[in-house]
Amino acid sequence: MSTRQRIREQTYWTRARLGRSGPPLDLLTAHFDQHVYAPHAHDEFTVGVTVGGSEVIAYRGGHIHSYPGSIVVLEPGEMHTGGPAAADGYAYQALYATPSLLTDGTLGGLPHFRDAVLHDPELAVALRAAHTDLSACPDPLEAESRLPWLLTALARRHSTARASEDTVPGADGIARVVRDRLADELLDPPSLAALATDLGLSRYQLLRAFRTATGIPPYAWLAQHRVTRARSLLESGLRPAEVAGLVGFADQAHLTRWFRRVLGVTPAAYRNSVQDTAG
Repeated sequence: MSTRQRIREQTYWTRARLGRSGPPLDLLTAHFDQHVYAPHAHDEFTVGVTVGGSEVIAYRGGHIHSYPGSIVVLEPGEMHTGGPAAADGYAYQALYATPSLLTDGTLGGLPHFRDAVLHDPELAVALRAAHTDLSACPDPLEAESRLPWLLTALARRHSTARASEDTVPGADGIARVVRDRLADELLDPPSLAALATDLGLSRYQLLRAFRTATGIPPYAWLAQHRVTRARSLLESGLRPAEVAGLVGFADQAHLTRWFRRVLGVTPAAYRNSVQDTAG
């Protein structure tokens, strides 16, 4: 095998959990020049986004092709293969979702996708972004806030399933309860599934209510709350590496990513600035 082939034939597997002690969901990032999968099937829905090159997949007695930006959905139990459609190979990001993740927020039983290759640029970008972020840092609350929401959107837009009722009465009160619980359990937040059960809701209804009331998903609200807490600790003189764990971020890189998103500077730059001012 040449050096180029060794570099290009790459896979990266990450396991995220959907909430604290929640079920696992696997994420695959792959780049193949020559690899061809043997015929196989999965128990889960395979949802992938092609990010480079083109792939040909034997599926349902024919062949389907995907290209950059394509969303590919393979249903549970369906035998398939996959391989490069051209000499430059193919690259994709995929996740493996249990059927229940596509039925929350829909009616009509298990979703059926008549077309395996879908064109939905907005959803493809959102799936790629979530996959990339969670592969780098598989935060349980972030995974549970983003992936079920996107998979419900996928089922509602492109499958035979019907959308369930979107309106959730009392959205402001629901969001207030969720915010209070997340703030109180900052270091080890409860799962959205558990919160939804306590409120007599489905997880999708909870996410819908929270987004309606706040405009953001629960993990984003909690991250911003953690940043606020981190600021006061940095101002007291603690270093970013210490602060990250004290406010519930996975590590300093996780803190830095959110600190920059919210405030536009790194925690270290912020600390240095406020320390200089204090001096």
